[in-house]
Amino acid sequence: MTDTDTSTGPPSPRRQPRFNHVAMSMPADALDETGRKEIVEFYREVFGWEELPTLTEDRHRLVLQAYTYEQFVFLIADEPPMTCPGLDHFGMSVGTGRELDEILARSKAFAARDERVEIIDRKVDDYGMLKLHSFYVRYLLPLMIEVQHFEWTEGHAPAAAD
Repeated sequence: MTDTDTSTGPPSPRRQPRFNHVAMSMPADALDETGRKEIVEFYREVFGWEELPTLTEDRHRLVLQAYTYEQFVFLIADEPPMTCPGLDHFGMSVGTGRELDEILARSKAFAARDERVEIIDRKVDDYGMLKLHSFYVRYLLPLMIEVQHFEWTEGHAPAAAD
């Protein structure tokens, strides 16, 4: 234990630090009841994220849990709100090409009924030992999301991360 260790129980296994959230500022109007409903609908349907309703504050805050409590997208009202060049983004990785295709298909299905969905279609960058499959999508948020699948050639896959 160190001077800054605040735990009271037995030592727990260490793990590598990891990214756990992305925060973006938005106009308050984008986080009103209608705006939140639209954002939640898209990110739930396409990515399976869920609103953390106990953290929601009308016209002020919306938090989307991305699979675990330790991974989330934090949206906060502020002036001026965040603005980004077109390709500014954060990334997610999926385990298979099929998963990537399924998320892309859900994005395109949503885009068919809402023209505010922006998609940069699937591409593959071939680095020899690695083929990086990806696409980009954005809906109402300042940042795009790049969804990636790492296809390693035999004998080059890194050890699985926890």
